[in-house]
Amino acid sequence: MVRGWTTPQLGALLLGLLLLGTPASPSDFQHHRYDELVRALLAVHSQCPYISRVYSIGRSAEGRHLYVLEVSDNPGVHEPLEPEFKYVGNMHGNEVLGRELLIKFAEFLCEEYRAGNHRIMQLVHDTRIHILPSMNPDGYEVAARQVQEGPEFNGYLVGRGNSREIDLNRNFPDLNALMYYYEKTNGRNHHLPLPDNWEQQVEPETLAVIKWMQNYNFVLSANLHGGAVVANYPFDKSRDPRIRGRTTYAASPDDKLFKKLAKAYSYAHSWMYKGWNCGDYFDEGITNGASWYSLSKGMQDFNYLYTNCFEITLELSCNKFPPASALPGEWLGNREALVSYLEQVHHGIKGMVYDENNNPIGDAEVSVSGVNHDVTSGVDGDYFRLLLPGTYTVTTTAPGYLPSTTTVTVGPAEATQLHFYLKPLPKQTLNIKQHHGKKNLSSTKVPLNLGPR
Repeated sequence: MVRGWTTPQLGALLLGLLLLGTPASPSDFQHHRYDELVRALLAVHSQCPYISRVYSIGRSAEGRHLYVLEVSDNPGVHEPLEPEFKYVGNMHGNEVLGRELLIKFAEFLCEEYRAGNHRIMQLVHDTRIHILPSMNPDGYEVAARQVQEGPEFNGYLVGRGNSREIDLNRNFPDLNALMYYYEKTNGRNHHLPLPDNWEQQVEPETLAVIKWMQNYNFVLSANLHGGAVVANYPFDKSRDPRIRGRTTYAASPDDKLFKKLAKAYSYAHSWMYKGWNCGDYFDEGITNGASWYSLSKGMQDFNYLYTNCFEITLELSCNKFPPASALPGEWLGNREALVSYLEQVHHGIKGMVYDENNNPIGDAEVSVSGVNHDVTSGVDGDYFRLLLPGTYTVTTTAPGYLPSTTTVTVGPAEATQLHFYLKPLPKQTLNIKQHHGKKNLSSTKVPLNLGPR
């Protein structure tokens, strides 16, 4: 389970960390080693205790906690119809700009909320925001120790993987192969089953993040990297396992929506949208992952295929470990984009799924005609479906209930609320379905040539 902090635990930890040194001022731009990162998150919580919470989702291979700062008007609680959002940084330990931007972003949300910034206050009141500045604290420490004359001299690959030198963005279960098989056989299009013994096949950091996804019904996410300047969207893996290099485009069922999400960041960024960065050119500052190069077992595809969450990967700097002197400019270049992208979680449709007695129904499937990717309602019965503006036919189904279909028009502003009230199946129909049973999707076999590589 994801573990939060009680008030006595948090107070004791804060006191202990403060004894290690003076916490950094929120106005400082600096690189944060692990203890400094923890102090910075706790400092934000101490300044905004009523809208924040620090919790751990697990430990790294070397035992460092993977700390998350939650920002919400009701921290620690999921409020129905309030979407869950996450930012993840420093997945590659030597790609550090995202780590520093997310620390600064946490401070920014706190400061602007206290200052009465209406835009930020509305975001905090209407969104449950989770910020994981470092998914790979062990790798970061390896990279930081290599800095002899300043962070700009860090090696290009030193610290990229975790302490076991495993690339965490090649470490998630490969659900793309299963998805591509299902596309040919009209099989399941969402929440694909995990392989047997998957927990023994992934690193501790990857395991912690997957358990995190299982505990929170995330709607939208971004994963912050470095080494280029571009917004990258699914699919990362080519449909043809023989493909290598930049020769293929792997569109997801939500390809147009993902392009819009990527552009939301690119055009709000000070220079990403221009396309020419780091010696590469990406039209409008965005790219499909597989059309750049095919990547297997990546985190953004896993989000889309295993959960309700839509994730993109943000490459934010040519220099993976920029000097501290570059951080103020990078913050100014990314600040508006970080806010604008977060606001995208409030588009599309959302609503409740109830039975005829107004009891919420969890795990109901919500499908949109013409888009072969369904989402499900959470344990509280609420669902969130990101969509482009337009008119859609939406159907909701749940075991033991008659399906319900309606037409809805989505505008360019806030999400349209659409609730469903499902009626139970007639007893005769229900008995027939129970007699015949249901296909066990987790036992579906995939041809060996389509398995993980």
